[in-house]
Amino acid sequence: MKALILVGGFGTRLRPLTLSVPKPLVDFGNKPMILHQIEALKEVGVTEVVLAINYQPEVMLNFLKDFENKLDIKITCSQETEPLGTAGPLALAREKLIDGSGDPFFVLNSDVISEYPFAQLIKFHKSHGGEATIMVTKVDEPSKYGVVVMEEGTGKVERFVEKPKIFVGNKINAGIYLLNPSILDRIQLKPTSIEKEVFPKIADERKLYAMVLPGFWMDIGQPRDYITGLRLYLDSLRKKASVKLASGPHILGNVLIHESAVIGEGCLIGPDVSIGPGCVVEAGVRLSRCTVMRGVRIKKHACISSSIIGWHSTVGQWARVENMTILGEDVHVCDEIYSNGGVVLPHKEIKSSILKPEIVM
Repeated sequence: MKALILVGGFGTRLRPLTLSVPKPLVDFGNKPMILHQIEALKEVGVTEVVLAINYQPEVMLNFLKDFENKLDIKITCSQETEPLGTAGPLALAREKLIDGSGDPFFVLNSDVISEYPFAQLIKFHKSHGGEATIMVTKVDEPSKYGVVVMEEGTGKVERFVEKPKIFVGNKINAGIYLLNPSILDRIQLKPTSIEKEVFPKIADERKLYAMVLPGFWMDIGQPRDYITGLRLYLDSLRKKASVKLASGPHILGNVLIHESAVIGEGCLIGPDVSIGPGCVVEAGVRLSRCTVMRGVRIKKHACISSSIIGWHSTVGQWARVENMTILGEDVHVCDEIYSNGGVVLPHKEIKSSILKPEIVM
């Protein structure tokens, strides 16, 4: 089987992290976002992953070469010269996706994190005999999204309703699809939306089905959702593979610590914290609801909450970093500094406090 991952553009919503690497390579739960998806695809027998990309393909491919060998899976790029929406990339990658087997192929949005129940999706897709299956997830506020209206028993999609004013359902497109190759005949090589132009036509022909995604789901393409996604991911890890999580008197709730990280005396870490490779957390540090990426040093008695600390950054002694502060790569926060929602571009030194949310260039 094959899969296409829609890698897309510049990752502006996740800057300043995407100023250092393309968005799918930003760490999430101690590995690049896209690797969560590639590993799950490999598990259900996918042998080739095509990345539909229009920005920095060399960086992506060079980085993923290691994983190609480790996972024994082929990773190639299909590069857009102009943005083609969510359906155009399928037409562009047509030759890579069709192998004559007639097998369906996966299409994924690269910033969606979930438990990826791909085996169940394959089983459901084969059982209904339609042309396409989309995964849907239940949300509390459907009026903010495009809602998928479907038959409860069969999963057959009846129609799509964009940001409904009255309640028509609470299931939204989760950005995970399994499609028959015949769908490629419906798509032209031009900017096209798969959600607004292709799927409604298949639904009209009664050939589109939806499967409700079990477990958690989050689009982690912006910082607040990234932090929420981390909580959901660690919670899922607790249920499925709790041995991967840290434990001890200094750990509170779900915490993921890379084996090469060093944690000092008297720290209190958690809940919902991820600490990357080579990090040094000195004595008396307090961490909660945050991601600390590879090579970061957090000095004595610093306090970090609801924030993302980019690669190789330093947080000084007694510093306080909170309220969706995002530090880009190689940012150095001096001792006793306070950051309230600062978004700091890479390679900066912060010598005075950031008292209200602002971008530091």
